[in-house]
Amino acid sequence: MKIQVRFFASLRENIGVAQEGVETEAHNVGDLRRQLQERGGAYAEALASQRPVRVAVNQLMAQDETPLQDGCEVAFFPPVTGG
Repeated sequence: MKIQVRFFASLRENIGVAQEGVETEAHNVGDLRRQLQERGGAYAEALASQRPVRVAVNQLMAQDETPLQDGCEVAFFPPVTGG
């Protein structure tokens, strides 16, 4: 399936990408996060499991178990963002 992934605030700065289309077989948010970590480099560092990262799916707060569907939007952002 293809989904849109967006990165905000310090995650966007660290990864160097604001949004991208991702082909994935991930069933849920946790699977997607691990898939992105496996890219290594800035992705692995910014999305490391010990780092606090919030996630929204289609603009609703999500957990690792939240399922993904084709065409959905997944946003990753730090727990506190500035204006």
